[in-house]
Order: sequence, then C-alpha cells, then structure tokens
Amino acid sequence: MERRDFIRLSVASAGASLITPTLALAAGDEPATASRDIYYTKEAPGRWAGKVATHLPTIEITKAEDITTVKIVTPHEIKGYEHYIVKHVLLDKNYKFIDEHLFDPTKDSAAVSTFTLKNYSGAVYALSLCNKHDLWLNSADA
Repeated sequence: MERRDFIRLSVASAGASLITPTLALAAGDEPATASRDIYYTKEAPGRWAGKVATHLPTIEITKAEDITTVKIVTPHEIKGYEHYIVKHVLLDKNYKFIDEHLFDPTKDSAAVSTFTLKNYSGAVYALSLCNKHDLWLNSADA
C-alpha cells in the first residue's frame, strides 16, 4: 500500500467513526440509556409494550404520624411456576435497597406486598419481576 493511499484510508476511517454514532442515534425513537433494557416502565415498555397493564406495579402510600406504609400491587395472574410475579423490591429515593417480598406461586394468589417505613419521606421505587416478562419499575412520593 502506498503512503498516500494509507493516509487517505486513515482520514476516511476517522471521518466515518465520527458520523456513524450520530446516524445510529438518529435512527432510534428514544435516547439510549444504560438501564433501558434492564427494566421497563410505563413510558418505556420496550419489547413488552402490550404488557404494561398487568406488569407495571402500582404503589399505594399511607402515612400515620412517623410511619409510612407502602403497598405494592402487580395486577398479574399467578399460574403456578408457569407464569407469575417472582418478587417485589422496594428502593429508596437514591435507588438503594430497602426490602423485598418473594412470592410462592404454589401459595400466593396475588402479587401484593406491604412494607412499613419509619420516618421516611421522598420518592420510593417499586420493582416487580415477572418470570417471563422481565423487570418493571414504578415510583411514588412517600
């Protein structure tokens, strides 16, 4: 390869490497995030767009003095180990683990869990894990 051809190829490669990421981002509907394919939300259901109604956890907050009760419900059927909600996880406003509740599809008839927090205020995040349709995230203010 001649020196001029080598330089021309190098410049063309450098230019292509600058343009290609821009083209890839322009092709998608939404910006790429590190968590986009780890969990799903109402706004970003990804490949499970038809599953939002039965997989997105709902959060009910009740306060009494310094006690906050968080009730998480996922309106999902439990068909034994074939198809069920595996667990709910509760996270604090900084996405730090607070607690979790595991479901037993041989005993539980609904995916409902309740958590009690003392002296807590701010956002809470609920994760609901389906054995077939991945992890779903929702939030509420406590």
